[in-house]
Amino acid sequence: MIVRQFLHWVRAARSGERAEATSALARAYLHSDLSPDDLAAAEGAMMIMLLDDPSPLVRRAMAEVFASSQKAPPVIVHALAADQPGVALPLIARSPLLSDDDLIDVVRTGKPELQLAIAERPLIGTAVAAAIAAAGSADACLALLQNCEADIALTSVARIVERFGHVAAIRENLLARDDLPMALRQALLSKLSRTLAGFVTQRQWLGPEHAEYAAREACEKATVALAAETPCEELGDLVHHLRESGQLTTGMLLRALLSDNIVLFEEALAELSDLPLDRVVSHLHGKTTVGLRALYRRAALPELAYPAFRAVLTALREGMSLGEPGGAARLKRRLVEYVLTACNEEGCEASLLALLRRFTVEAAREEARLFCDELVAEPAHLSSRAPMLEERLVA
Repeated sequence: MIVRQFLHWVRAARSGERAEATSALARAYLHSDLSPDDLAAAEGAMMIMLLDDPSPLVRRAMAEVFASSQKAPPVIVHALAADQPGVALPLIARSPLLSDDDLIDVVRTGKPELQLAIAERPLIGTAVAAAIAAAGSADACLALLQNCEADIALTSVARIVERFGHVAAIRENLLARDDLPMALRQALLSKLSRTLAGFVTQRQWLGPEHAEYAAREACEKATVALAAETPCEELGDLVHHLRESGQLTTGMLLRALLSDNIVLFEEALAELSDLPLDRVVSHLHGKTTVGLRALYRRAALPELAYPAFRAVLTALREGMSLGEPGGAARLKRRLVEYVLTACNEEGCEASLLALLRRFTVEAAREEARLFCDELVAEPAHLSSRAPMLEERLVA
């Protein structure tokens, strides 16, 4: 019998020779016209002798042959899949005999090379994707996101954002997706701002408190701009995310109103007051400020900032933001200056006035930047008149 001869020979052969012979025996098991007795003998030889071979080369040779086959012996496949990573890798990456439960167990072992191999497998189901998102390495999570055949639930994407949103490659992959909800986009912005704050602090360019404050303010600014682009049906989810993550601050809400983003403010009041949105809108846009006062108190917003919110809503009712450039993504200079003047006259707290002054400076700089951009974008025949105008002024 061929298998008997193989067993006699393999005892004295070198590891490289044993690996080649093992590969040949495994291929014969899969593809040759062996008798039932020879098949049983071959499987027994692989089980008894080769699985226990001290050389990983021998076990790896067997794993390579059986990796893609549906006809491979399941017991041997599972034994090899539990071997050291160098042996198990081909089976983990390709074997159709490994179930989702098998793959999830491998992910939970925490071996990065095996996690990566699973993330690159075709037709990954939601359960395996969830395991990678929860326990996989950053490289495995990136490979999962890049796997076009993977079925990834939104909760798994959120888990990856939570764990690895600070990793540039993962962040870029997610932001490039057209189907990424705005709440998760904002979570990535928040991760980026914290990463930048940490980088600036490490370089000792700014102190920790200053860096954190600057990053938080930049994140608020970016969030208001993001909210201006958010479809109405997603805005509630974005606001809920901001509240849950502790980012729905008074400063952000005031920035939103001063950017003429009344819709974001309405959603925020509905979230904070636990009232239906249509009822909030009705109270907010009444003829008096009574509705605003009631909503403001129910939302538990700080009293010291109330005069600013009252002043900006009054200004918006009077159409003060009409004609200002930038949409609902940037502070409106006239609006901010009006509110600052009103709060100065009312003798508001110093912290509120300081915030409004910073908003005033930011709005003025944004307005100047927009003006310069428009000048640069003017057609050549219009900009060529500048030297002629200068000559007239000199004359």
